[in-house]
Amino acid sequence: LTALGQANGFSVFGVAPVIVAEDPVSSTRVRLAVERGDFAAAARLLGREYSILGTVIQGRQLARKLGFPTANLALEAEQLPPIGVYAVKALVEGRQHFGVANLGLRPTVEDGSVTRHFEVHLFDFTGDIYGATVEVRFVQRLRDEMKMDSLDALKAQIARDSQQARAVFEDRVPA
Repeated sequence: LTALGQANGFSVFGVAPVIVAEDPVSSTRVRLAVERGDFAAAARLLGREYSILGTVIQGRQLARKLGFPTANLALEAEQLPPIGVYAVKALVEGRQHFGVANLGLRPTVEDGSVTRHFEVHLFDFTGDIYGATVEVRFVQRLRDEMKMDSLDALKAQIARDSQQARAVFEDRVPA
């Protein structure tokens, strides 16, 4: 690289590697942590929480009918965590909100789908954010995505997931 720099008129400066847990930080280590759903490890490596950006798009509003309105996000990230349910923090219009998110195929309502969907239920939030870009920070993986037997069973599971995610944030205050 130094030789290329000299030949093409740019300078190359070496930097010491950043060491975390006795190993150099690398994009490979970050990707592996995200793929495992180990967001604590990803945050240590990145120096911040792992996050993805998405634009809020119109959905079918089924979750709203179940009592859990969600922001459906068109994903812009290339590196996604495993399919599952997560406790998340979301930055919406400059304000942080806690919530629960599902990244998956929505097997209860879209049997056989192969398209990943990402939807976030923000706790204690009201407002119209269609078209807004939202940064979602992954805090903790709660469970795998599951197919429920009915919409009533799905509603009950979302309530349990929300309660579990709220417990993750019990001692935290949104910024």
